[in-house]
Order: sequence, then structure tokens, then C-alpha cells
Amino acid sequence: MAHSFTQEYFQIPVVTRAYTTACVLTTAAVQLEVITPFQLYFNPDLIIRRYQIWRLITSFLFFGSLGFSFVFNIIFLYRYCRMLEEGCFRGRTADFVVMFLFGGIVMTLFGLFANVFFLGQAFIIMLVYVWSRRHPLVRMNFFGLLNFQAPFLPWVLMGFSLLLGNSIVVDLLGISVGHMYYFLEDVFPNQPGGRKLLMTPELLRTMFDRPEDPDYRPLQEQQQGGDLQQDEEPHN
Repeated sequence: MAHSFTQEYFQIPVVTRAYTTACVLTTAAVQLEVITPFQLYFNPDLIIRRYQIWRLITSFLFFGSLGFSFVFNIIFLYRYCRMLEEGCFRGRTADFVVMFLFGGIVMTLFGLFANVFFLGQAFIIMLVYVWSRRHPLVRMNFFGLLNFQAPFLPWVLMGFSLLLGNSIVVDLLGISVGHMYYFLEDVFPNQPGGRKLLMTPELLRTMFDRPEDPDYRPLQEQQQGGDLQQDEEPHN
């Protein structure tokens, strides 16, 4: 069983595996009281004046203590990050890393003014937004209550947060940054006079883009059962 788990773990694409693992380990460290959330949250003053640079990264890794919110966020992170990496970014890991860097940098800049302490949830919403815009024909079913096209998913999640009494600033931040990336990568280059602005450095291509493993098994985008189901709408 241990060998099977290890094999399955390393079947997860590298960026999804690294980010999901970092989030789980960070939460475990907080639960075990090795570290506290006060050492992780985004604080520009401590970053600039006390050189606590790690906060630029750790603010994206913590989703709260173990509970419904943590499980919900980890499931969405793993699912949509993996589907992006195995779908439209398949064989283009370096481009996926550039998307991560773009999202992280822009969210950090917005975080200076938005008074957001943890940016991980906004980052997940960004991933969901980009996936949803690139799969406009996928139909979704949310908790058996709503049926809608994939591009509405980020807005449904924002409405769900509102119903739970949470602030929607984080959701709006994720949607905004996700739309910025989508526009720069998918819309503007296809406009008259447009061009690709987000260029991937050759160094990243050398580091991340490798031949695909022939035994690699991508995650199926259609999920049987569960609270959030997807199915491809047939093309006419």
C-alpha cells in the first residue's frame, strides 16, 4: 500500500504536487504548534522593515486550521490546479510556473491595499477562474442545487462565501487577477494589433519542460458523484 501511495503521489504533476504538499505541511505545522499563523500572514511592514521575506510565500500556504474550510480549499486547489496543469498547460510546465508567478506578484501588490492577511484562497479562485474560462462548455452542478456553465463557477463560489458570512474581498481579488491573466494570455494576443505579453524565460523552460512520462495518467475531468460534478456539453 505504501508503494502504491508513493507511486500515485509522484503521478501528480510537479507544480500541483509541490503547492498542495506545501499547503498541507504548513497547516500540519500550525496544528502541531511548530509555528503559528502570526508567523505566516502577509504583513508588508514586517516584510520591508524586518526582512521577513518568507511571508511573501507563506501567506499563500495557509487556509486556516483543520476543518471544513481547509478541506474545501485543498480539494479545490488540488482539483483545478491539476486539471490546468494536465490540460491546457500539459507539456508547458514552465508556462504554468509563469502563471503562478504572475498571480503571486499581482496579488501581493493588491494585498498592500486590500488588507488581506492570507492570499491562498484568492489564488485558488484565480486558478478556478482561468480553468472555467478555458472550458466554457462544461456544465457544473453545485451541491445538487444549481446547474450552470463553468464560467459562472467563480461567481457561484463567491456567492457561497457570502452566504457563509465571509468577506468576498478575497474572491474578488482572485477573480480580478484571474481575469487579468486570461485577458493577457488568451484575449489580447488574438486582438488586431495584439501580441503575447507574458513571455516565459528560457531558463524556466530548461528547468521544467521535460519529455512526458509514457506511464503518466492524467486526472479525469469528469467526476462521478460528489457535490460538484462536471460533464462536457455535447457539441452541435
